[in-house]
Amino acid sequence: MGKYSLKKSEHLRKNSDFKRVYSKGRSCADHFVVLFVLPNNLGRNRIGLSVSAKVGKAVKRNRIKRLFREVYRLNKDKLIQGLDLIFLARKDAIKLDFPKMERSILRLYKRARILKDQGLAGNRRD
Repeated sequence: MGKYSLKKSEHLRKNSDFKRVYSKGRSCADHFVVLFVLPNNLGRNRIGLSVSAKVGKAVKRNRIKRLFREVYRLNKDKLIQGLDLIFLARKDAIKLDFPKMERSILRLYKRARILKDQGLAGNRRD
């Protein structure tokens, strides 16, 4: 496995973990995605994906989940460690291609203040 591959230990799988993040975590949202974030004290990040049947049929839902995983996988080195993250798709997420999905999620990372370098250069406006 390469540097950017996802391991099973990087996924939220238990319903109790999802409920804990939903109830105790904080959220940031835009028109396409809701991001829930909660510290986990594990020293590594874990992700959960949630795409409702309201978004579309299985093919569309699976496409959105693949986009979520790929955006996370390519940008996970930019995040602080020790977080549980849940990506929840809104109905308009089906309209996004990869670059737009990545832009949306990176914007949410910044808003949630979970980027590594955010403390230094994130607040500066030139």
